[in-house]
Amino acid sequence: MRQVWITKVGPPETLAVREAPDPSPGPKEVRIRVEASGINFADVMARQGLYPDAPKIPCVVGYEVAGTIDAVGSGVTGSRVGEAVLALTRFGGYSDTVVVPEALAVARPPGLTAQAAAAIPVNYLTAYQMLFGMAGIKRGDRILIHQAAGGVGLAAIDLCRIAGAETYGTASASKHEFVRSRGLDQPIDYHTKDYETEVRRLTGGRGVHVILDPIGGNSWTKGLRLLAPTGRLVCFGLSALSAGRERSILTTLRTLAAIPWLQVNPLSLMSTNKGVLGVNLGHMWDQLEMLAGWLDQILTWYGEGKVRPHVDRAFSFADAPAAHAYIQDRKNVGKVVLVP
Repeated sequence: MRQVWITKVGPPETLAVREAPDPSPGPKEVRIRVEASGINFADVMARQGLYPDAPKIPCVVGYEVAGTIDAVGSGVTGSRVGEAVLALTRFGGYSDTVVVPEALAVARPPGLTAQAAAAIPVNYLTAYQMLFGMAGIKRGDRILIHQAAGGVGLAAIDLCRIAGAETYGTASASKHEFVRSRGLDQPIDYHTKDYETEVRRLTGGRGVHVILDPIGGNSWTKGLRLLAPTGRLVCFGLSALSAGRERSILTTLRTLAAIPWLQVNPLSLMSTNKGVLGVNLGHMWDQLEMLAGWLDQILTWYGEGKVRPHVDRAFSFADAPAAHAYIQDRKNVGKVVLVP
């Protein structure tokens, strides 16, 4: 099989295609011939040595794939061979062949292409966990979505629209028309405006009920100030650590120093009637029944036309460095995938 490896910590050019023996499925596992692999910002941070959950470098990352089952292990019905699926992978997704637990390989609904299917698992499950599994949003809630034009951002817009929530989102001005077309109520250009001031203006000073923040650092401080009483700040990343193509110790120190450590202690949260939630889908792998239930609901909504995964660009394995650079430079609108 062919895989894209992170050969060492560094810029996108450290990615390289390598050959490896095809894996064989074990008990209650299936093997998938991959047609598309999703790329996530965590993969970029892993390449920079900024993602502690990643395998030791050199390694193969990747959390999600779509393709066709071509072999099954013992305990799996042979009728699944030939089934088109999407699947979660605990790393190793940048491969043309993967083996996963049967429970993590879900049948693709009719009409869902492999590339669009690879845009669903991580982005939509993360958004679902944040909005419904933890923040408990309801109709009329005001939600601030950071990086609204990214994969998780677009997924969150879909789910907020389903819930009947009011949405505000940060995105570059060039992406505003698109995110509006996806259902975002109020896009905010964070390059030319202070989003904290703008959200206060747009909400009449009331603030928001939920903030989805993958940035970290000072963004979390501003977020706590923007929360209405009973509001929840949902932290699901630290992309502020990845300011350039390579790791910067100075950027890391500045980001960590800007985290509102004092404001997130239990006494401070009690006095302000606010909450801080943390989400890391990668630490939910032992909750297969829960994940399967969430994914089933997401795919049901897809069948009803309410969930609309959007793929911005597809890159070949050989062009994986360009794919990482494209994401790291914040050029993508929606999902970027790799195709073998």
